[in-house]
Amino acid sequence: MDIAHRDYLLVKLHTCLGVATLLLCVLAELFIFAFRCRAALYLVPVAALLLFNRFRRRAAAADIGLVDFSCLKPPRRLRIPVAGLLEHFSLIGCFDDGSVEFMTKVIEASGMGNETYFPPSLHYIPPAATHADAIQEAHMLFFPTLDDLFAKTGVPPSAVGALVVNCSGFCPAPSLAAIIASRYRLRADAKTFNLSGMGCASGVIGVDVARRLLLTHATISYAVVVSAEIVTVGWYSGKDQGKLLLNCYFRTGCSAALVTNSRGPAATVPVKYRLASLTRTNQIANDRSYRSGYRDEDGEGITGFTLGQGVGRMVSELLRAHLVTLSLSILPLREKLRYVLALLLSSRRRLGDNKLSRPAVPLPDFCKAADHFCLPSSGRPMIWRLGQGLGLGEREMEAALMTFHRFGNQSAASLWYQLAYLEAKGRVHAGDTVWQLGIGSGLKANSMVWERVAGHEEERELGPWKDCIHKYPVTDT
Repeated sequence: MDIAHRDYLLVKLHTCLGVATLLLCVLAELFIFAFRCRAALYLVPVAALLLFNRFRRRAAAADIGLVDFSCLKPPRRLRIPVAGLLEHFSLIGCFDDGSVEFMTKVIEASGMGNETYFPPSLHYIPPAATHADAIQEAHMLFFPTLDDLFAKTGVPPSAVGALVVNCSGFCPAPSLAAIIASRYRLRADAKTFNLSGMGCASGVIGVDVARRLLLTHATISYAVVVSAEIVTVGWYSGKDQGKLLLNCYFRTGCSAALVTNSRGPAATVPVKYRLASLTRTNQIANDRSYRSGYRDEDGEGITGFTLGQGVGRMVSELLRAHLVTLSLSILPLREKLRYVLALLLSSRRRLGDNKLSRPAVPLPDFCKAADHFCLPSSGRPMIWRLGQGLGLGEREMEAALMTFHRFGNQSAASLWYQLAYLEAKGRVHAGDTVWQLGIGSGLKANSMVWERVAGHEEERELGPWKDCIHKYPVTDT
């Protein structure tokens, strides 16, 4: 029996089960009516139906798992040491002395190392930023990453029923998703999606799209989520300092994750992680938040991405709203009770004290909510500020700091490089939870919490950290 026929029968089975449940509840209602039972009994079949459907949805959601993921390690010929990058800025002729000095200060303070990568087009003098160069970079990123993913999971491309590609700054026609679907000859009924403009939070959005497809389409057993940033078209060659930051932080990288609902043909394939929680929050309706990061043209007509004024304050407001929602689902009950008690005591003290000496509002202990943390790779100062705001220590921030040092900011893919770092260090064990937090333009904050599944304790995959994990953590960041 082929996969399509088996999935078709599975859909019919689920439909028959739902119809049978509905008929059973209707018959129960007629029985209660015919025998003139108490009026309160009319609610019993309805309540049973609602509870049954809720149980089915929760059981289906609990089946969403991560089979495995892959992260690209670009070829060494694309390496760009910090000293070479600063010299490159001076030689290419599009930056004045003030711009070079500004980028030098930012890079030296960012905690970036000498092993990050630029695409081939940006190694030229002057840099090439044509459409053809961007397509070439996309091929260089996607195909090796997906080849490795299919090889390590043993799942063929023909079994993939959904493909989600995240790339904020480059949206060609045919789409990036179409390029991948054509290369791997995905089946004719595969659902393909191309997400752009979502920023560093798009990785979680991609998994959310894949999750919903897996839950609503019984014919889909596997979904692939690809995250990358095409740096060729993100390069800014002007003099506006607000747009030069992307030149300083963003580097080449790509990740691909295989997600499954463990139904049908995927039931026998072991998963490495189970999706425990997924939460998305945005403040797009707030004008200041909406304008905190945007792509536009400078005074000379050169396009670049601008970080607006007050972006730090807007991110803080966004995170407060996001963490309130997230903490309800991931904090253990004991920590919730402790936090509520701390809030009550703090409120009493704040009412009794004068305005200048009011104590700070307490924070939940997020180390009780997750064992490992993957944070936005936006440079050492921002990682430290965010980590300390969450009450994390240096060890909890280590994956984000070391990933930025080794690979730079790879947008949504950075969260997967951080998970690969934790695995390469052998820190993720069965039962451990990993919190991935992404913040993107809009503004939006998205979180996923993965739980490691038993059966992989003996594995220690090095992934993109092969040949260098023994050097980390470094102490000069």
